[in-house]
Amino acid sequence: MSNLKPAKCNYNRLKLPSWFKQEIPGKEALKIRELVSGSGVHTVCREAACPNIANCFNDHELTFMILGDTCTRACSFCAVKKAGNSGLGLDPDEPRKIAEVAKQLGLKYIVITSVTRDDLVDGGSSVFAEVIGVVKSLDINIKVEVLVPDFKGNSSSIKKVLSAKPDVFGHNIEIVNRLYAELRPEADYTRSLGLLSKAKESDKKVVTKSSLMLGLGENEKEIIRTMEDLRNSNCDILTLGQYLAPSKEHYPVKEFVSVAQFEKYRELGIGLGFKAVLSMPLARSSYKAEKIFQEAANV
Repeated sequence: MSNLKPAKCNYNRLKLPSWFKQEIPGKEALKIRELVSGSGVHTVCREAACPNIANCFNDHELTFMILGDTCTRACSFCAVKKAGNSGLGLDPDEPRKIAEVAKQLGLKYIVITSVTRDDLVDGGSSVFAEVIGVVKSLDINIKVEVLVPDFKGNSSSIKKVLSAKPDVFGHNIEIVNRLYAELRPEADYTRSLGLLSKAKESDKKVVTKSSLMLGLGENEKEIIRTMEDLRNSNCDILTLGQYLAPSKEHYPVKEFVSVAQFEKYRELGIGLGFKAVLSMPLARSSYKAEKIFQEAANV
């Protein structure tokens, strides 16, 4: 029996919207699940309980998660396992394992993210660079998108990742500035914006990307301000999606944003100058990543 199930969410007694129904995993999704499980690699699809896992696996789309499966930070909305800043270790064979899975699946567009590893001097940037290099060695035409942590704003770590020539450099702003102190106390809104700016300054050709979750108690004015801040930081691609609480222990959903409102934000984003905007309830930072990249590249 499949264990590709969406997270049990705490909806704070809100009425479930019609879009909440999830796709049943097909044969391809189950096949990929078994391949990934047996390979020893991690995916954010499973570790973060993504609601799109069946849909993406059915379409041979997945996001590799490197640097292990345990994060050193404790954001109250995230399902990924959490621990302190010591004793986590690294798998030196991780790049090869990821390349092998990508080869078996015939992937031509690969998304690589990670947990945050504040215990590592470079935040894991050298591992990002190694994985990109190993994947590109399979086929120089493979497109690689990275979704990196904030590296505590370290410019050398940013440049290390960019030196491996990813096609997309992503970093998620996640939530509006006002909510950082409560939900992301170890992160910094301004630092995250600065990371995106530094990436574009270091490599003007790289496509930059970020993501924002809605439904945590923010208002429209705050969302638009965040979108403006991202554009002022030279962010090219934006995704906006509905927050779904992974469990009763996580921060609760405050609001289910309507599909019409998501469309309004998409139009506003295009008007602000983003090259591509994916705005819909089930959108996540790497959802339909190749399609959105192609849309941005054609602008």
